[in-house]
Amino acid sequence: MTRFLSAVFVLFAASVASAQQRPLTTEDPETIGAGRVLLEAGFDYTHEADFPVSGLEGHLFRFPLVGVSLGISSIAEIQVDGGFYNRLTITERNVAPLSDMVTATGNSTSSIEDFVIGTKVRLIPEGATRPSFGVRFATRLPNASNESGIGLDTTDFFASMLVAKTVESIRVVGNGGIGILGDSTRGDRQNNVVTYGLSFARAVTNAAELVGEVNGRFDVHDGDPPPGTGSRGIIRIGTRYTIGGWRGDASLFFGLTSNDPAVGFGAGFTYVFNGFSVP
Repeated sequence: MTRFLSAVFVLFAASVASAQQRPLTTEDPETIGAGRVLLEAGFDYTHEADFPVSGLEGHLFRFPLVGVSLGISSIAEIQVDGGFYNRLTITERNVAPLSDMVTATGNSTSSIEDFVIGTKVRLIPEGATRPSFGVRFATRLPNASNESGIGLDTTDFFASMLVAKTVESIRVVGNGGIGILGDSTRGDRQNNVVTYGLSFARAVTNAAELVGEVNGRFDVHDGDPPPGTGSRGIIRIGTRYTIGGWRGDASLFFGLTSNDPAVGFGAGFTYVFNGFSVP
């Protein structure tokens, strides 16, 4: 009975709060449902963040990180995610391709977060022995400026296949796809990368979960990739606690490559409600 209730809880949590499923970034193929609205907000702090295009290094604080998802049908949703304030405390300046464009002269710089607009569609629902499948398409907009040293002023496109299955009290989600990343130093060049993600959510009680993931991208470019488009990866471990339509989260994360942060942490909340009627 305990295993059954835990599995039901994980399925419920996945269905009412998918989108980016704070604090995870690996996308679950399940959507939030027709006419439902998901709101999320939070912050994170990154130690030893590296910006290879501008040459800046330091500690990055992002707040608020926000997201809105709209359930436009029982199998599809629209997502908008971004942030309004990123502040980098600069600890080191290095010579880089666009370091001469950085206008920040003090020990800090700030900008907004690049916004991402995406669409997720569940193609096949989960069965007793069959996982669920879905697709997601997203575009990252160039909101953060390269003059700040934080942004790249490029538009990127992502397409991913999504798969998920609940096994007893554990929800396992996998993503795989491609990313087309613009070159911030040349307007006539891009880099194609392979994106990946693997996450789990383990029900501890009827309200609490332990979550974790590895998420990132592989550079498949011959030779050195364009600046800022190389391989990246993050390992994240955290917890979530759900009460009704509200869910709080907290997590720690660690970088996998030399361009990733050494360590960081974040926290936030998610709220899901019935917002409108779908004809």
